[in-house]
Amino acid sequence: GHIHGEYQFTDLAPDGSSVTDLDLRVGANARIYLPNSEGTILLDTFGRDITNYEYGVYGGGMLELQNRLKISGSIRLDKNQNFDYLISPAASLVYTPTPEQTMRLSFSSAIRNPTLADQYLFYNVGRAILIGNLDGFQNLLTIPSLVDYLNTLDESLLEYFDVDPIRPEKVRTLELGYRATLGQLFVDATYYYSFYTDFIGFNLGVDASFSPTTGFPTSTQAYRVAANATDQVTTQGFSIGLNYYFGNYYVFNGNYSWNRLNTESDDPIIPAFNTPEHKFNIGISGRDIPINLGGLTIRN
Repeated sequence: GHIHGEYQFTDLAPDGSSVTDLDLRVGANARIYLPNSEGTILLDTFGRDITNYEYGVYGGGMLELQNRLKISGSIRLDKNQNFDYLISPAASLVYTPTPEQTMRLSFSSAIRNPTLADQYLFYNVGRAILIGNLDGFQNLLTIPSLVDYLNTLDESLLEYFDVDPIRPEKVRTLELGYRATLGQLFVDATYYYSFYTDFIGFNLGVDASFSPTTGFPTSTQAYRVAANATDQVTTQGFSIGLNYYFGNYYVFNGNYSWNRLNTESDDPIIPAFNTPEHKFNIGISGRDIPINLGGLTIRN
């Protein structure tokens, strides 16, 4: 179930002031999850019922000065049943020196609560169990060290690790932008820099016990455990889009984006960032092109 309400206060600018527009907005939303997989993919087995709720409240506003500078700000408070309160502020400046040009500077923040799968998943795929992680795991073996041990029976090769309980993912982003119409050419360019903490992914590990006499495993179970990256992740990127209008009906368009993961880390979660570093598109299109069919003009 989901419910969402919002109210906006508009045209609050006082008469005769330098403020040309003032709007405020407040809202709230709530959601409850009632999954029933009967143990097929979640931990709702042996009579255990899974429920999970979350809610949030937010508010913000936009102030415009002399029809040129827009100042916006907002703040949001979120709560999930299994995690602490989280605050997400945001602010932006948009400056329009001429009707043809706009410059913007913004700071934004966001959170991503672990999904139901990140929290409650229990899915046996044969070679491993894909499992959620509300409580954490201790003394899992890395798979490479277990393979090395089985080849040598040298206990010093075994590497154990713990996995903390899953936490919400958080990101903070700074962004610069420029937009302009230069004759028949329209340009929109953006640069961003983002800081991620508690990046959500998964760890692979094995829960194993060994015979005290032979040293061979008496039981092994591989897990893919929902987990957070331990290092801070930073990314940056740039994009530009160009539209060139010609011949009254045609437009040549192209865009390019560059996205990069800055963090150098051995954390196995971080390489899950899989955005291509370079992307581009080019094209040409026409609109309302007149087609003459025996004196009858059709626009397509």
